[in-house]
Amino acid sequence: MENTKTQLTDFLNKCEEVKNCKFIMATTKIKDLLKSIVNSAELYELFNTVAANFDYVAAKQKCFVEEGGVYGNSKVVLPDTVGDRLAFIFCLLVEFDRNDINFNAFLQKFYPKDGSYYASYHLFCDEVIGSLQAIICDIFQKELEEPQQSLPQPEPIAQLPPVQSALPPSPNAASSINVICMLIESEKENIESSPLSDEDKEAAAAMLESLADAVRAGDKALIKSLTCGYNYFVMQTVFVSGVLSSLFEAVGDYLQNL
Repeated sequence: MENTKTQLTDFLNKCEEVKNCKFIMATTKIKDLLKSIVNSAELYELFNTVAANFDYVAAKQKCFVEEGGVYGNSKVVLPDTVGDRLAFIFCLLVEFDRNDINFNAFLQKFYPKDGSYYASYHLFCDEVIGSLQAIICDIFQKELEEPQQSLPQPEPIAQLPPVQSALPPSPNAASSINVICMLIESEKENIESSPLSDEDKEAAAAMLESLADAVRAGDKALIKSLTCGYNYFVMQTVFVSGVLSSLFEAVGDYLQNL
């Protein structure tokens, strides 16, 4: 399973791809950026938290400053607070991904610059995607720092037996884990035979594998985050398999007994 730093680096790289891609590829790169959020438990939990009580409809009325004219002075004013800014940018990107807001029309209206999509797009990237990158770098500064190399340790005089960090799982817990893992494998098979794109299949497989690892490790917080992430994936792709409800139910029962 990828570690936090790897997932954060992937997200930041996806931001760079959005900023540096050709305009015609913008919506595809935005979709990839959103997937990188879903694939990271820490990022998904962060965005889920800031968006939980965020009034996006009210925010749009305040942040979308509209002026008249073909190339008037309409602009986007991002929220002042970090949490609201993250939530607003996330919701805005989701609307682009779903085509609830036409990206081309949005750029021409709120980022008009000499009438060209190219110039408007890069103005949008500098302000919106650049702001998103900066906030994530600040929040996860420690995680993104290179780990310090530890000094070599002297060989121990005598080898002590390893100390167990946790008790072995109970028979009931072990049974629950096996059931969940079998359901995950069934879900992976359903995904593989589905009409979803190869990218969506790969993303789903990665999340499901991470969920299986988290269940085996008994990591309650990570299980919850990954379950929420996979639920978001299902809503985005609108693909619901026959075992999905059983999987979520089994995970819920397992969490109650952790």
